[in-house]
Amino acid sequence: MSFTPHVLDRDLDIELIREVDVPPELVWRAWTTPELVTQWFAPKPYETPICEIDLRPGGRFRTVMRSPEGDEFDGTGCFLDVVDGERLAWTSALGPGFRPQAGPMPFTAVIELEATSSGGTRYRAVAMHQSPEDLKQHADMGFLEGWGAALDQLVALAKTL
Repeated sequence: MSFTPHVLDRDLDIELIREVDVPPELVWRAWTTPELVTQWFAPKPYETPICEIDLRPGGRFRTVMRSPEGDEFDGTGCFLDVVDGERLAWTSALGPGFRPQAGPMPFTAVIELEATSSGGTRYRAVAMHQSPEDLKQHADMGFLEGWGAALDQLVALAKTL
């Protein structure tokens, strides 16, 4: 690991940690290739028809999620940190080029990947929030269930790569 892991603030952060049976390079590829992100990012029956990635600090990370009813949720953010194969961090509080942007419940996401001795990946996703109320809202929206289901979809896809 070439980065310092995020130190969790239990009042403001929520995390998902799992060991998955695919290597970190495939998890990384699934997270950083727009054509792959569209296949797993939203928990079914939602879908992600659009993904844009400019993989560099200050670069754009945009997804559009679509509900089964056809409602679309456009999420544009800015990459903060990119450590090849190991760590991605982005925020919805900033747009491309680190420009501040308004939006409901801004958060910062950190994805950390570490190879395991079994050839798999220790996967850690952290969502950092501005307030305990935002954390509660994100948790109540189903962060753990939704991000867990999306991770299952990512793993299934990675096994086909």
